[in-house]
Amino acid sequence: MVAARQLNRATLARQSLLERADATVPDMMRRIVAVQAQDPASPYVALRNRIAEFDPADLDAAFREHTVVKASLMRITLHAVHADDYTPFHTAMTPALRASRLHDRRFSDTGWTIADVDAVLPHLAAMLAERRTRPEIEAALADHLGAEPHARVWWALRTFAPIFHAPTDANWSFGREPAYVRAPDDDRPSEIEATAQLIRRYLAGFGPASAADVNQFSMLPRSILHPAFESLEGELVGFAGPDGMTLLDIDGRELPDPDVPAPPRLMAMWDSTLLAYADRSRIIPEEYRRLVIRRNGDVLPTLLVDGYVAGVWRLTDDGIEVRPFHPLPDGTWDELAGEAAGLEAMFAERSRTYGRFGNCWDGLPDAGSRML
Repeated sequence: MVAARQLNRATLARQSLLERADATVPDMMRRIVAVQAQDPASPYVALRNRIAEFDPADLDAAFREHTVVKASLMRITLHAVHADDYTPFHTAMTPALRASRLHDRRFSDTGWTIADVDAVLPHLAAMLAERRTRPEIEAALADHLGAEPHARVWWALRTFAPIFHAPTDANWSFGREPAYVRAPDDDRPSEIEATAQLIRRYLAGFGPASAADVNQFSMLPRSILHPAFESLEGELVGFAGPDGMTLLDIDGRELPDPDVPAPPRLMAMWDSTLLAYADRSRIIPEEYRRLVIRRNGDVLPTLLVDGYVAGVWRLTDDGIEVRPFHPLPDGTWDELAGEAAGLEAMFAERSRTYGRFGNCWDGLPDAGSRML
């Protein structure tokens, strides 16, 4: 049986949160599988926590060169992933991405059928051979469709069509008004093969984990996941977790010592480690889960102490304010000050961000906030 603390350390090790790695941006993105990217700054904060001497310009370049791409993928949300992972991930996720939009009343009330919107896909692919903004796409769709619901047709297409967000001149690579470009027309694996590849990649970056964890990470239904797991029989190893649930892992992957030190980190909004498991207690103590994962779907910028969420942080005009949910040792504060200084230096060179959760700050527990 694997202890809960050992699972925590396994996640931190595979996510390069026990020690920053000397790695390129694409290599690190490949290692950590995916970074949720609703806020343009989040992939930069996430990689700063994982790469030694991280230079934000390297991520700018990776987005510009499409070695790292941003698209709607797991959990029907925007993620940054290695370009090589995009095609299998998108293929695996396409049934869920399509269902989330084509069975939504915002699309179905238009009177358009699924066949109608699928017929637009070749035109969209031709249109997005070059980067286009949303207003340009909607205007072109209006001309092509000759029908009023072009905005809602685009709302559906932008989620499930094979397209990337195209980087702009914004200083986090993507501004608030996104642009789009079509994805390469790569050979696509079958749905089962693609889903099996997604499972392998997930376990490499977040394992050991249960089938329920894979479901949480992807939001794919079990009817899709089950055949993919069956196709991996003999390839994965299983053992008992702390609650008796069967955990799966890539054969040959070793688990770290549960007592290995875990340095403090100031985590990005929606950091994938906080969202990758059905049992969030691997990273988030249960009493803090509802504090940092909000009802509106926001996942606040958190601080990790000894590998677990211990509070939140925010940007202010005076620096980075840290609010712990329980008292922290002086030595931890010293380490957090070093983390905050590096993060503040990155934000000083780019636009301020993460202001959207300020209205909930005063309602959070406070065991001694400090400005760092």
